[in-house]
Amino acid sequence: MLCGGAAFGQQPYQGAPVTGLDFYLGQALQNNPLLKDYRNQALAGEVDSQLIAASYRPQVIGSSTNVYAPTIHGYGYDQAISNGGNFTDVVAVNKTLVGQKRLDAQYETIRLQNQGLRNSAGISEQDLKKSVTAQYITTYGDLQQLVFNRDIYGLLQKEEGLLKELTQKNVYRQTDYLTFLVTLKQEGLLLQQLDIQYRNDHGTLNYLCGINDTGATLLVDPGIRLQTLPDIGSSVFFRQFGLDSLKLRNSRTIVDFGYRPKVSLYADGGWSSSLMYEPYKNFGVSFGVLATVPIYDGHQRKMQYSKLDIAERTRSGYKDFFTRQYCQQIAQLEQQLKATEDLIGQIDEQVRYSQALIDVNGKLLGTGDARIADYIIALGNYLNARNLLTQNNITRLQIINQINYWNR
Repeated sequence: MLCGGAAFGQQPYQGAPVTGLDFYLGQALQNNPLLKDYRNQALAGEVDSQLIAASYRPQVIGSSTNVYAPTIHGYGYDQAISNGGNFTDVVAVNKTLVGQKRLDAQYETIRLQNQGLRNSAGISEQDLKKSVTAQYITTYGDLQQLVFNRDIYGLLQKEEGLLKELTQKNVYRQTDYLTFLVTLKQEGLLLQQLDIQYRNDHGTLNYLCGINDTGATLLVDPGIRLQTLPDIGSSVFFRQFGLDSLKLRNSRTIVDFGYRPKVSLYADGGWSSSLMYEPYKNFGVSFGVLATVPIYDGHQRKMQYSKLDIAERTRSGYKDFFTRQYCQQIAQLEQQLKATEDLIGQIDEQVRYSQALIDVNGKLLGTGDARIADYIIALGNYLNARNLLTQNNITRLQIINQINYWNR
C-alpha cells in the first residue's frame, strides 16, 4: 500500500522545464489566427487607399470595334445605317475632376475603418490575455495544491514508521494504526487526482496558446498586480463608440458630396472608318467634357440623413448602457477583491493555529501521549484551512485578472 504512493515523496515533475505567464501570453499572441486576420485586414485597408487615389488618375483604355456588313445580290443591311461596316481602333483617356475635400472624405472612410480594425484587434488581444491568464492561474493553483499535499503525504509517511513501531509496543491500538493507514492511503489517492487535474488544466493552457505539447511544466507565480485603470474616454473598449460617431459624421459628408456637380474630361485618338471613302485619312482625335448636376431625386438626401440620425441614436444608446455596465462591474469586482483579501487574512490566522496544533500533536504522538484520532482531526483541519487559503488566493488572482482586463 505504501509503495504505490512513494513517488509523490519527490518533487512533482522533477526535471520538467519551468515556465511563466509571459511565455504563454507571448505564444498565444503569436499563434492566434484572429489577430493575424486583423493585421492582414489593416494591410488591405492601406491598399484600398491606394485604389482610391489610382481611380482618380487618368484612365487610359484601348478599344477596337470592327464590324463588316456586306450586301450580297442586293440583300443586306441598309447602307445608310451600317455604312457597310464600322472599323474603330482608338485609345481613350478619361479623367474625373474631383476636389481634395471629396478625396479626403473617402480617405477618412478608409482611415476610420483601419482604426476600427486596430481597436477590435486590441479588444481581441485583451480577451485572449484574460483567457490565457485565467487558465494559467487555475493551473498554477492546481500545482500549489499538488505541492502542498505532497508535503503532507511526506509528513504522513514519516509518522507511519514511528506509529508502526509504537503500535508493535502496544502504545497504540491496532485499530488506531489502521485508521492512520487509511488516512495515508486517502492522501495518496488525492495526490493522484490532483496530478490528473493539473495535467488536464495544463493541456487546456497549451491548447489556448496554440502550443502542440502534451507535457506538463512547472509554473511559477503569475506575479500579476492590480493595475490602474485608464480614463473611460481613452479606454480601448470605449474608443469604438467614438470611432462610430466619426464614421457617421463622415458618412454625412459623403452624402453631401454626392449632390455636388461632377465633371469629367474625355479624349481619344486613333482610327475610325467605314471604309467607304479614303479610309487612310480616317485617323483623328476627339475630346469633350461631361458634366452632371443633380436636380431632383425624390428627397433621397433627406432620407439618408434620417438613417444616419437613427444610427447615431442607436450608437448613443449602446454607449450609455455599456458605461453603466462598466461602472457596475468594476465596483462589484473591487468589492469582491476587498472581501476576498479580508477572508484570506482570517484564513491565514486559522492556518497558523492549525499548524501549531499539528506540531504539538506530532510531538505528543511520538511519546505516546496523544491519540491518533486527535492527530488525524488536527491534520484534517489543517488541510482544509490550507486548501481554503489556496483557493482564495487563486480567487484573488482571478479577480485581479478580471479588473486588469479593462486596463487598456
